[in-house]
Amino acid sequence: MFEQTFKNIDDILHKDAGCTSELDYTEQSSWLLFLKYLDALEHDKASEAALEGITYSFILADVFRWESWAAPRTPDGKLDHNAAMTGDDLRDFVNTRLIPYLAAFKQRATGPNTIEYKVGEVFSEIKNKIQSGYNLRDVIDRMDELRFRSQTEKHELSHLYEAKIKNMGNAGRNGGEYYTPRPLIRAMIKVLDPQIGERIYDGACGSAGFLCEAFDHLSAKAKTTADLATLQTRTFYGKEKKSLAYVIAIMNMILHGIEAPNVVHTNTLGENINDIQEKDRFDVILANPPFGGKERKEVQQNFPIKTGETAFLFMQHFIKSLKAGGRAAIVIKNTFLSNTDNASVSLRKLLLESCNLHTVLDCPGGTFQGAGVKTVVLFFEKGAPTRKVWFYQLNPGRNMGKTNPLNDDDMRDFIVQQKVFGDSAQSWSVDVTAIDATTWDLSAKNPKGGDAVVLRTPSEILDEIAALDVESAEVLAVIRGLL
Repeated sequence: MFEQTFKNIDDILHKDAGCTSELDYTEQSSWLLFLKYLDALEHDKASEAALEGITYSFILADVFRWESWAAPRTPDGKLDHNAAMTGDDLRDFVNTRLIPYLAAFKQRATGPNTIEYKVGEVFSEIKNKIQSGYNLRDVIDRMDELRFRSQTEKHELSHLYEAKIKNMGNAGRNGGEYYTPRPLIRAMIKVLDPQIGERIYDGACGSAGFLCEAFDHLSAKAKTTADLATLQTRTFYGKEKKSLAYVIAIMNMILHGIEAPNVVHTNTLGENINDIQEKDRFDVILANPPFGGKERKEVQQNFPIKTGETAFLFMQHFIKSLKAGGRAAIVIKNTFLSNTDNASVSLRKLLLESCNLHTVLDCPGGTFQGAGVKTVVLFFEKGAPTRKVWFYQLNPGRNMGKTNPLNDDDMRDFIVQQKVFGDSAQSWSVDVTAIDATTWDLSAKNPKGGDAVVLRTPSEILDEIAALDVESAEVLAVIRGLL
């Protein structure tokens, strides 16, 4: 229903001088989508209030509401092209009046979990990059076609938005920052099996994929309005450092049905982990923290195990942030299992002694588009030391890549075997007493000689070549268009 609308918007942004990449397309679509959603939410709340015989106070002043500046209507409900701003007038209104007005909401909000605060936070970070006011008018007209009235419409919009995030993740070398494959996330959630009433946290939430999937998982278990209220207000918590990812996380959660997401725009690693108290801890942690980053010395001072590796600092934060008996599933690069530097050894020792690392999922290369490193998923419970680690070597039987990504079927055997810590050609257990206590090396070496080379058929190789040729042609067309 809405797929063509999204495509039309991208086509318009592609022509604009201010938008140069998939990241820009998603960012610019996001802030306009946010305002269109906010307008629908306000109308719904006004209708509910009218039914109860009370007057609803709109969050936005009249002049800044969607129907005033973006889509004024004629009496018969059609877009009033005579009243609608365009060109420089529209661009200047957005840049000098609308965005500053919305950014100021942050100061006026009663607290960080209100929709007012989210409005202020989002528009403190966003700037309009659409340079042509005529292109901006065209995008707004397309955006106005979208409707948020029914669950079906919201569901479709959330799927299309997920597809945009996936494309954005594939567009850059740091794709893994924005997009963790959803089949992997769903498998991680199935293993941890969060329950309604538990608090779920991602301290490096990116586009909030883990929190959105966990919401979908728990929504199916919600039986009462009290359950739904719990999921809306006190279940999902996230932190995100990067402005673009923060805005996308908010929009993604809203489209999935969480009205005022508990996502904070902050550098998680800037907090001293000694300041984390019991009230700050969580029942379930799901995350794919950024790796390879180098944190400054003053940030490293917040952690007992000093290291510049971002992912290792996040691991310390996550262990400290879990309640006793809490469960975590963390994606980390596979060198974590075997690195011999002091920080890696100390961190493995900390994990094995303070938590029960019961499962290690070894993911094949190509699981993450554009990330170029092999990863593992660590599943652990806090409060008792590790006695035995169960390893599972994921082998989908094909080379992973953009044209044949991970799917839910690939994860089925892992989920079944994990329940019983089954022994198979792809899985085995290691007793902690067999691990060298000087290095705490946890390398995922299949004793049955796994890691068999997957040979592709000639037709599969030709299909991949054809797909890459199409991509190359698209890139060349873009370059020619810029010349």
